[in-house]
Amino acid sequence: MARLSLLIDVTKCSGCHNCFLACRDEYYDNDYSPYSAPQPLDGQFWMQVKEVERGSYPKPKLDYIPTPCMQCEKAPCIAVAADDAVYRRKDGIVLIDPQKSKGQRAIVNSCPYRVVFWNAALEIPQKCTLCAHRLDEGAKEPRCVEACPTGALVFGDLDDPKSDIAKLAAASKTETLHPEYNASPTVKYVGIPKRFIVGEVVRRDVPGECAQGIKVTLEGGGLKLETRSDGYGDFEFEGLEKNTDYRVGIELEGYASMIVEVYTQTDVDLGEIVLEPFK
Repeated sequence: MARLSLLIDVTKCSGCHNCFLACRDEYYDNDYSPYSAPQPLDGQFWMQVKEVERGSYPKPKLDYIPTPCMQCEKAPCIAVAADDAVYRRKDGIVLIDPQKSKGQRAIVNSCPYRVVFWNAALEIPQKCTLCAHRLDEGAKEPRCVEACPTGALVFGDLDDPKSDIAKLAAASKTETLHPEYNASPTVKYVGIPKRFIVGEVVRRDVPGECAQGIKVTLEGGGLKLETRSDGYGDFEFEGLEKNTDYRVGIELEGYASMIVEVYTQTDVDLGEIVLEPFK
């Protein structure tokens, strides 16, 4: 049995909003009943691109997380809908019937991801359909995937090992957005932003010269990582867990080793770490 869904690689998303615009172009004022009623001009974002700001000056980061309907296997919207107004097709796509759902605002409120919207004029809930109407006409992928210039959005059958989405899922560390919602979404992610630790290595006896190639290690949270400072003396550890204790070590022959204790309540910039030469 097919399970059609999306795999979203956050590391490839540039925040261009092409997916959002393609979705709006496809659905605004267009009636695709029984798949979906016309989308209104304002207040609906079936494909959202959420900005995530991390870190602080002088080393901030900005990530983008495309957020459609998660096509949940334990969909709260199906659970609260009366008269089978929300249903899952055999291919795994979750749809809202635009006629049966009339007046059922509880469907909107049930979604923990906040990706179901209320059409006040028609008095119905609405959301992403994965372009089911186009797929049934023979299209290979939804409009948002077609419009993505970086390959951040991958569509296909999760149960087909030969599909691109299944191959990518097998080769990557996939994650669920907000697993605490316990909705078992089929939309998976790669590279969801986590905590990072950055710093700059400086040698006391050679001021003004970048300390390149210095060994920097990190231990904690079940991790043991190693990196080298770059041409500017900077180093970085990405993908760390929040609220976790880590130990950052800096080693260079001829200099006193250093250990810095870090707690990732937020992203951490250690600033300049000055190595003292042995006398």
